[in-house]
Amino acid sequence: MSGDKTGTRAVVLGGSIAGLFAARVLADAYDEVLIVDRDVLVGVEGPRKNCPQSRHINGLLARGQLVMEELYPGITEELFADGVPTGDLAGHVRWYFNGKPLKQQVAGLTCVAASRPMLEKHIRRRTAALANVAFFEEHDILGLVTTADHGKVTGVRVQSLAADSAEETIDADLVVDATGRGSRTPVWLEEFGYPRVVEERKKIGLGYVTQHYKLLEDPYHGDLSINPVASPELPRGAIFTKTDGDRVELTTYGLLGDHPPTDQDGLYAWVKSLAVPDIYDALQHAEPLDEPVAFRFPTTLRRRYEDMPRFPEGLLVTGDAVTTFNPVYAQGMTAAALGALTIRDHLHTGAAPIPADYFRDLARDVIDPPWEMTNTVDLTFPGVKGERTPQVKAAQTFLKLVQTAATRDGRITAAYMRGAGLVDKPDAMMRPAFIARVLWNVARDAVEKITGTATGGAQNSQAAPAAQPAAPSRSADELVSH
Repeated sequence: MSGDKTGTRAVVLGGSIAGLFAARVLADAYDEVLIVDRDVLVGVEGPRKNCPQSRHINGLLARGQLVMEELYPGITEELFADGVPTGDLAGHVRWYFNGKPLKQQVAGLTCVAASRPMLEKHIRRRTAALANVAFFEEHDILGLVTTADHGKVTGVRVQSLAADSAEETIDADLVVDATGRGSRTPVWLEEFGYPRVVEERKKIGLGYVTQHYKLLEDPYHGDLSINPVASPELPRGAIFTKTDGDRVELTTYGLLGDHPPTDQDGLYAWVKSLAVPDIYDALQHAEPLDEPVAFRFPTTLRRRYEDMPRFPEGLLVTGDAVTTFNPVYAQGMTAAALGALTIRDHLHTGAAPIPADYFRDLARDVIDPPWEMTNTVDLTFPGVKGERTPQVKAAQTFLKLVQTAATRDGRITAAYMRGAGLVDKPDAMMRPAFIARVLWNVARDAVEKITGTATGGAQNSQAAPAAQPAAPSRSADELVSH
């Protein structure tokens, strides 16, 4: 396709969620956008061959839902109309931390409980509907094409998976690598004489197993999902959620090499070992719809493109190809959506994005907050190697206080989940009113344990004495904004 290009063209390598979001914003700036992938994409409704995580729960955080709706107006209602359940992240999810339930309170955090194939289908269909977007399916990506001095990427070499196919070159004004963790951009850059990109890894030894069920009895009682979270004392957790197709989806996980089995009896025994009995009890009244499927995730990965002293023009990287978060925290798709907004911010009429500026903003605004947040949590597990600085230890101590207070106060749960959902920045929970409310609830909890008397939760604002500085009549939004 090197000789038939008219106008401007952007090429996206990889047609998964990150690639689709990138294509959506590129379509506003380029005459033509091509998405290249090894899989068949258009019309596919089930898990894709080259996306093994599509068989497992892939959560879209509240901030990701907001960005998705901004890019594709009306798509959220389209998903709900297609049988996707919904609820509020803080009000309709049964969260358990350290085996204790958090108080629930609606926080305006829309959950889209779609399976990964369902979510991808809708985003792909909306992207394909754009007149200037096309899919180059069932093609291997062989490498980049550059100018003679390798200072600018001018295209990509591809080859059809069909027998006896010849290599082709697709010219491009901009190439965006969205090929995921296995991205070959670091290798290609070294071949072109660029320095090796610094990679930051943390071994977490995560393994998880997913299975779908039809429930014969309802264990939710109005909730959307039951989520016991792994703790240092019991590094096993699960997400047990309603999803599309009138099904229930279970993904249960273990850290540091302690992985759930894939035989049915073994999986049931594993679920019985979780911190709370809710899911095991529910499975006694459920019919499996498929076989348990395993996935291994040994290390998190961050490629520090923002620190590269040199980088070729005409090339950007996004999604998991830059940073692969611990999937337990469901940050990947939301980071991909925010990465697309960062690409959009760097598209200027008549000029291509400047890679150094893009990677700087991507690191600072998109990657740093969730990366630091999850690093703090990962390092609470003694077997996870990493530097536990005084700052990390202080953050861990505060996080434990927040989780304790959230078992008593739904407004703290709401504020906590706004941070976990990437709607609020992490420093929002450092507001004086919020800290005061946390400490007040922790103190009440300690008194109750010492005296053996129930003082009652602070979910109802009237329960907190007026003399306390926790501003009990304020909403969760107000608590983190003062």
